[in-house]
Amino acid sequence: MLINADVSIPFSRSLVYLTYRDKLMELLPYMPNVRSVEVQSRYEENQQIYCVNLWHGGGNIPLTVRTVIGEALMSWIEYNTWNESDFTLEWRIETKAFTEAVFCAGKNRFLEENGTTIIQTRGELKIDPQKIHGLSGPLKGKVAHAVENFLGKKIVPNLVQMGKGVHHYLDKRTHN
Repeated sequence: MLINADVSIPFSRSLVYLTYRDKLMELLPYMPNVRSVEVQSRYEENQQIYCVNLWHGGGNIPLTVRTVIGEALMSWIEYNTWNESDFTLEWRIETKAFTEAVFCAGKNRFLEENGTTIIQTRGELKIDPQKIHGLSGPLKGKVAHAVENFLGKKIVPNLVQMGKGVHHYLDKRTHN
């Protein structure tokens, strides 16, 4: 499943980029689907910033998925590489449930257009049913489809919500 989202924020590219990269904890109140984020590591090397964050999401998980995986799907680790020289973010997500079976990665480009920033997110979500352990053959495919469907319905709206949160955060900071 391809992940495509474009978000427009009426602030300069450098301000939007640095806000996404450096103000994550201050953005949490603007992300209703996230309970908390724990910074696991953050370091700079070769003019890039590398971050590992443990996210704890909320919201309801469908009963069919919850029965199989419990609450594990509500937490994930995000590996980020921020490259300020070209205003990009390469990311990879590792789920806490079916870790071996889920591949989710992509790249965000922060583009400037007439004083507005367009965040262009392109990524991919794939679930390999053969790597789901502890289930029978036919059930693996059904669970893989249910998990991919669930995650697919959450990722793009969450990306858009994050953009709206950054917009509100910057609006509040510039008008006070």
